[in-house]
Amino acid sequence: MPFGAPPASFRATPKLRELPAGSRLWRVHDRMYKATSFNPEQADANFNGGRFDGTDRDPYPYFYAGLEAATALLETLLRDVPFNDRGKRVIRRRDVAGRRASVVETTRVLTLVDLCSGEALAAVAQDTWLVQTVSAEYHATRRWASWMRKQATAAHGLIWPSKREGSSPALVLFGDRCPDGCLATDPAAGRDLDDLEGAIWINHHLGPYEAMIARPPRKRRNPT
Repeated sequence: MPFGAPPASFRATPKLRELPAGSRLWRVHDRMYKATSFNPEQADANFNGGRFDGTDRDPYPYFYAGLEAATALLETLLRDVPFNDRGKRVIRRRDVAGRRASVVETTRVLTLVDLCSGEALAAVAQDTWLVQTVSAEYHATRRWASWMRKQATAAHGLIWPSKREGSSPALVLFGDRCPDGCLATDPAAGRDLDDLEGAIWINHHLGPYEAMIARPPRKRRNPT
């Protein structure tokens, strides 16, 4: 069932997947916030926002992540970035300003609604549209997220194949269902994205995907 409202008379039995304690998650976030912070900003029900954000109709803080560094970078920095005439995707420097890639570890088992196969999608009356559609239709996927939350009241989040790296999943955690302390930061594994080292690191991970970012301009020395 692609674009359309969730079925009113269907009681789904979503397939669930356990995310073990000790799982390492990569996420890209503003340095102003802790690596373990959930985003409290509710998306408009009809405009802007992410695929499975909370809205004023179903307000919940959310935490997007990937199981691999490249997945987190792809999902965050390459959304709606087209290939140019040379077959490259160019990330704007302003899109990494003040941002950091961080690693967190789960401290307990978390239960996720599995959306990683046709069978799992069919269990919630959906197909690949739900996890592959473009951002112009995210207002509809957010409504489906709210519906799935009602069908799986014990789920801490959702997991699905990354749109930009189908072999690695992306996930979202629901802040109103995840217990305090379920995520712990690994500060040694983090990386600021807006300095020279960050540009080199981004290009290392995203080069195989024909994506790149220019190095930051050198700071001019004050004349003596």
